[in-house]
Amino acid sequence: MSFRDLRNFTEMMRALGYPRLISMENFRTPNFPLVAEILIWLVKRYEPQTDIPTDVDTEQDRVFFTKAVAQFMATKAHIKLNTKKLYQADGYAVKELLKVTTVLYNAMKTKRMDTNNDVEEEGSKFKFDLGSKISDLKTARQLASEITSKGATVFDLLGKEVDLREMRTAAIARPLEINETEKALRAGIKEVLEQVQKTKDMLNNVASDEANLEAKIEKKKLELERSKKRLQTLQSVRPAFMDEYEKIEEDLQKQYESYVEKFRNLCYLEQQLEDLHRMEQERFEETENTLRLMQNKLKEEEKRLMKSSAGKEDDSDMEMQEDEGSDSDVEDRRPLKPRLTRELPIHGRVGGRVVGTMHGGDTEEEDESENSEDDDEEEEYEIVDDDESIDIQPDQSATRIHKQELLDESDNDF
Repeated sequence: MSFRDLRNFTEMMRALGYPRLISMENFRTPNFPLVAEILIWLVKRYEPQTDIPTDVDTEQDRVFFTKAVAQFMATKAHIKLNTKKLYQADGYAVKELLKVTTVLYNAMKTKRMDTNNDVEEEGSKFKFDLGSKISDLKTARQLASEITSKGATVFDLLGKEVDLREMRTAAIARPLEINETEKALRAGIKEVLEQVQKTKDMLNNVASDEANLEAKIEKKKLELERSKKRLQTLQSVRPAFMDEYEKIEEDLQKQYESYVEKFRNLCYLEQQLEDLHRMEQERFEETENTLRLMQNKLKEEEKRLMKSSAGKEDDSDMEMQEDEGSDSDVEDRRPLKPRLTRELPIHGRVGGRVVGTMHGGDTEEEDESENSEDDDEEEEYEIVDDDESIDIQPDQSATRIHKQELLDESDNDF
């Protein structure tokens, strides 16, 4: 498609009186409804009484419509249209539409010229028409050039007349030889007679040639009749292998249908397998991300617990020193009872222990110190949720130090 063809098509359609404005951008992409509307309008403009189907909703309707228009233009207007290009409905279809549009535009233009000529002839009967004499002027110029060339040739020949005159005079003055003349005449007569004889022989052989040709024609007719009869017998007789051929063809059709069904199922299963692999990969990635987040969370919790346990160990050391000083003061006032330690399991904590004594009437300060020590021991345990699959173990070093201090205090009591 060229820009000039598209421009000419739009201008011709506008001149023919197409009611809709056609833009050059309408055929950048396939636009079959517009092409169908233009074809129907052109067909109606060429022959208003024609009946063309206008339904172009489905693919089959569009194909039937294109074929009908092409057949109509081929039979009525003797215009051959390319149905494939028309069905494309893009720039290539413009070239096919331009064929019909050009015919209608030229007809309209010729009609206008005839009407204009009639008006001009009526209005200017006594005026001199210079346009009709242009061809005569061209002919006069051509003849003038030929006259010039012929005159130059004649002038050259006249310049050689001096030498030619002498040769002509000598040939005229030379006497004629009768023998040579007779000999030349006899040779000419002999050739003419030979040609006449050949012509007579050909005329005599025409009859025999005609008979031979008639015999050949009859022979060919007989051969043609025999061939026709043989053809009829071959058409009437069914080949022996035709049943087997039809059976094999049916089997082939069934096999092809089975193949198509299996191929479709295979494609579907492959698609399902790909979807399953993709879902598993996404689930695996989500699990990895979740585990990574849990690991980071546990690491942060472990660091926090370690920091808190370190700070509490320092506090417990300070409290133990204060307890030793207070015990030394109390020894002078009253004897201390032996304290026994026991370990009790704590519900909800794995590996947790409770340490107690056998003293019955301790003071409030000792009770508070013992409660603080028990709280320190409980906080020294490392606690992790069971759902995160991490064991809960007490701080072994803090427990050993605390046990040693208690044993020392019990020795001091005795």
